[in-house]
Amino acid sequence: MRLARESSEGLPMCIAATKCDGLVLSLTPFSHSYNYRSAVLFGYATPVDDMEEKLWAMELITNSVLPERWENSRTPPDGAELSSTTILKVKIASGSGKVRDGGPHDEKKDLERSEVTENIWTGVVPMWEAMGEPVASDYNHTGSLPQYLRSFKNKINSTNESYAGKAARDA
Repeated sequence: MRLARESSEGLPMCIAATKCDGLVLSLTPFSHSYNYRSAVLFGYATPVDDMEEKLWAMELITNSVLPERWENSRTPPDGAELSSTTILKVKIASGSGKVRDGGPHDEKKDLERSEVTENIWTGVVPMWEAMGEPVASDYNHTGSLPQYLRSFKNKINSTNESYAGKAARDA
């Protein structure tokens, strides 16, 4: 964190994320691919020192993982938790994104060969991240699963499956 505090711009950062939506199977392994969404951001990070801003950022981060979780947790964090956690504010300098969807793209020379096209399955195997049934901890005495958690799980599963299926069909 020393570099982030000492530099006038902050700590150089690269943030990358990729989500796979399907295996794309072609006539030849050379043409196999994935349906995916990806993004890369470049920027500069500086630590958040203001306590109000730090708590606000922690709430945003927590609720981006599971909506309503901040208000359904022991908050605010205690002094030890706050002092052991660094929040970085990233000023984005540039970025790029890429999406691949649709089916396979085979070469004309293979598409014209019936002994190939009649014997090799091609297409997309959709894949998506799914959340399983929540498992309560040994010391959980709340009874039933909170509705906000059940709704979130169901929505994520439905949305991810739907997107993967759509990406498989889009050309």
